[in-house]
Amino acid sequence: MKIDGNAIRPGNVIEHKDGLWRAVKIQHTQPGKGGAYLQVELKNLRDGTKLNERFRSSERVERVRLEQKDFQFLYEDGDMLTFMDTETYDQISLAKEDVGDDTVFLQDGMQVTIEMYEATPLGVRLPDTVTLEVTETEPVVKGQTASSSYKPALLENGLRIGVPPFVNAGDKVIVNTEERTYTGRAD
Repeated sequence: MKIDGNAIRPGNVIEHKDGLWRAVKIQHTQPGKGGAYLQVELKNLRDGTKLNERFRSSERVERVRLEQKDFQFLYEDGDMLTFMDTETYDQISLAKEDVGDDTVFLQDGMQVTIEMYEATPLGVRLPDTVTLEVTETEPVVKGQTASSSYKPALLENGLRIGVPPFVNAGDKVIVNTEERTYTGRAD
């Protein structure tokens, strides 16, 4: 589906320079001379490279729709991650490098969405939040208030985040997978 260059939005996938690119950031710019354009930061879905491109409203780009299927994470085997289609029970394996830094959040049985283009898996979308156990944290400094400061904590998956002073080792916390930040305490 062709769209105008100024209609690109963050998250859109476009075909550009013989590759599939996801728009990460956009900025409308209207210089003193010449026409307005859209400055777009693009990320290649296959190799992760980034590119900054200018698109004018008169340019047409091909917007690509990715198929999204629900999968369940099964296990990790060396450098490969195995997922199962929740409808057909077919299994696929993806290299850890294709999933990227998000592999630290994968848990056995976790429901994820895999984006595919022409039956080729391109990426894995995790749930917005995951529950993890705090394995190590520093003791509270006397006089520190809960609202103004965070202390460092090590989670069971090896990730370090900031948590409020009342969180202790052994507590379960909810972590935002996109921003990698503490969002609350789990029950």
